[in-house]
Amino acid sequence: MQEVILKNVEKDYRSNEAYKTLRTNVEFSGADKKVIVFSSCTPNEGKSTVSLSLAMSLAEGDKNVLFVDADLRKSVLVGRHQIKGQIKGLSHFLSGQADAKDVIAKTQANGLFCVLAGVVPPNPAELLGNRRFEAFIEGAKKAYDYVIIDAPPVGSVIDSAIIAKFCDASILVIAANTISYKFAKSVKDQLEKSGCPILGVVLNKVNMKQNKYYGKYYGKYYGAYYGEYYKKDDDE
Repeated sequence: MQEVILKNVEKDYRSNEAYKTLRTNVEFSGADKKVIVFSSCTPNEGKSTVSLSLAMSLAEGDKNVLFVDADLRKSVLVGRHQIKGQIKGLSHFLSGQADAKDVIAKTQANGLFCVLAGVVPPNPAELLGNRRFEAFIEGAKKAYDYVIIDAPPVGSVIDSAIIAKFCDASILVIAANTISYKFAKSVKDQLEKSGCPILGVVLNKVNMKQNKYYGKYYGKYYGAYYGEYYKKDDDE
């Protein structure tokens, strides 16, 4: 089996807690939500990082997870991680140059496997819309607890809407203070036309130093709550 070493995946405490919360929300969305596609409005909103981090968090929760890099036009993942040897990806499978088992790679994280995008094809939308991709998703759904798909931005190309047709649910990643409400709504409407329900939105790249309200509020609230709780427990 091919092997990919995921690099720079360590998270600080706050990030770990955020991804655990996202993981919990996904798990409580229903047992039928196994194939989840991530997209965004524009490039550079952190969609690939968020989707891969969720996949890792699910694997840490004792789930078997397949992460699929379905951005056939401009994948950022190959340059970020260590690839061992010449690796075949999703475009090789969709074009009939490889079988499904030949494009799946193991990672250093227990329970987490991945499929990289592969070489850039001349017709990505056509490849993603064909029967081979649908069959691949159907097979992965049976073999893994979750399939997390990193798709291109909806606001840039149609690929995400095509991918969403074969998925159980979708999640939008939106960078704070970069996207207008009107644009985000148009992207949401376009994604909904695929018939794939939207589980929610991940607000990414929030500057916590500028948003002191959250830190003060949660620190004060939870600190007071747990302080009273433990005080009560000691009194008893």
